[in-house]
Amino acid sequence: MSSTAAQRREALKAVLAEARGCTRCPELARTRSTVVFGSGNADAELMFVGEAPGRNEDLQGLPFVGQAGQLLDRLLGEIGLARSDVFINNVLNCRPPGNRDPQPAEIEHCQDFLFRKIELVQPSMIVTLGNFATKLLRQDTTGVMRLHGRPEVRVVGTRAVRLYPVFHPAAALYTPANVDVLREDFARIPELLALGAPEQPQAEAVEPEPPAAAEAEPEPSLQLGLF
Repeated sequence: MSSTAAQRREALKAVLAEARGCTRCPELARTRSTVVFGSGNADAELMFVGEAPGRNEDLQGLPFVGQAGQLLDRLLGEIGLARSDVFINNVLNCRPPGNRDPQPAEIEHCQDFLFRKIELVQPSMIVTLGNFATKLLRQDTTGVMRLHGRPEVRVVGTRAVRLYPVFHPAAALYTPANVDVLREDFARIPELLALGAPEQPQAEAVEPEPPAAAEAEPEPSLQLGLF
């Protein structure tokens, strides 16, 4: 069943409320300052998925606010876009202590939040920033070094999207030559967006079930008014 943008935004607020109370990863729940859920346009055609919040993100509650975020802003500006035009989030909603790599169990615990954000924002294109996002959304171990700049249509969760792997801005900062590669890959984003959303998978027909006994009405979802 289709839903309106307003309904999807309210559902996204409910997912945010759930994420803020998440304790699936005890270490991350204990050491985080805040949950970094994502920011930007909740109806964006273009979504960015990074790795995990760093120190600045953990303190401010926003993704990509350090040096890597400044590079991301510049690259967006060069193709005529701003943060308000896109939705930015990460594989993990919480900062790993010491900025260590996300652990497999943490990725597994957090991926449901990411898939639900994709389903509710309904982007036509997702740019994966670095290895962790690329491997998760492709469900494959091939790294971004081999895949960057190569778009493909993939079904992520329930939605078909144009998936576009590129280097993570933080990694590019450590290797200046990769900034030029990242800039070249970003330059293709407008033409890929112009292709529109891929054809969506057909929902399988569901046999109607016999009427069930009346159940109690569910409690209404918490609405936070943040998007």
